[in-house]
Amino acid sequence: MTMDRATMLPILDTRGRHLEDLRISVTDRCNFRCVYCMPKAVFNSQFHFLPRAELLTFDEIARLTRLFVSLGVKKIRFTGGEPLVRRDLEVLIRQISEIPGVEDLALTTNGSLLTKEKAVALKSAGLRRVTVSLDALDDALFRRMNDVNFPLAKVLTAIDFASQAQLNPVKVNMVVKRGLNEDAIIPMAAYFRNTGIILRYIEFMDVGTTNGWRLEDVVPGAEIIRRLDQRWPLEPVPPTRPGDVATRYRYRDGKGEIGIITAVTHPFCHNCTRARLSPEGLLYTCLFGQSASDLRSLLRSQASDRDIVSYITGIWNNRTDHYSEIRRSLTPGLPKIEMSHIGG
Repeated sequence: MTMDRATMLPILDTRGRHLEDLRISVTDRCNFRCVYCMPKAVFNSQFHFLPRAELLTFDEIARLTRLFVSLGVKKIRFTGGEPLVRRDLEVLIRQISEIPGVEDLALTTNGSLLTKEKAVALKSAGLRRVTVSLDALDDALFRRMNDVNFPLAKVLTAIDFASQAQLNPVKVNMVVKRGLNEDAIIPMAAYFRNTGIILRYIEFMDVGTTNGWRLEDVVPGAEIIRRLDQRWPLEPVPPTRPGDVATRYRYRDGKGEIGIITAVTHPFCHNCTRARLSPEGLLYTCLFGQSASDLRSLLRSQASDRDIVSYITGIWNNRTDHYSEIRRSLTPGLPKIEMSHIGG
């Protein structure tokens, strides 16, 4: 059966939210052990990562993506783990870029494997944008945070490669944790001002259960803005679209913009349009998901496109997720999927 999105109505969840974004985690593996995401004490040589046979194949991912697009998805982002650990990712990107209805195709990476050749290959395959995770500009602190002694200079070079390949606008994500890297807020802004690269600050979140999250470790977005505004006056920028998670600001002197992602202090559950696909084909409807739906079994049981679309529609129609809005009172101790498994 051929699914035609033009003939279908958008699907809505129980809170009236559309399905517009699909985040595809292509691997649960990463070559970093960032302290806020994959602490080495847990993700060590004894940790059981997914066997290759359990991963969705590129063809299976492409098929599911086509079906999600038929239901209203417009934006695709590849995550991990570290997505560039997955070999020949540009092959998958080309498959996805050829699906009618895909309006945006992006990748989040730690930059460690983003060579000049890889950036060009990704762009040629149809990737439009890259976001690089970078949490400090001090080399010693950066090495301590990634916990594998990876040098800062290589990530900064990878950011340059992304810009040169026109994977624009290149964005840089900085997770800010109290007592660890909040002193890097101003140096990061100073480095990326007037470069065309958009720096986004992210409040330290309680994704998963292994990163030792505490509310007192969160540097609120309002504090980050206050610090920046004192140095370089800021003014708000309207969102690009209703589902955007980052609150945008620009420097009044015209030297670029920043974003703030405040999932802890100012939740945006009310307009969340994201679904997440894990490497083994589990569908999560929230970053802080406690349960998931198995799409891989459907794919490998010879289910029809219509059957899979009906299944996904039912999941989204019954979606009630609003974790960040109830975080303080009802969520302590809840088992949650790790960020390293389904991306940020």
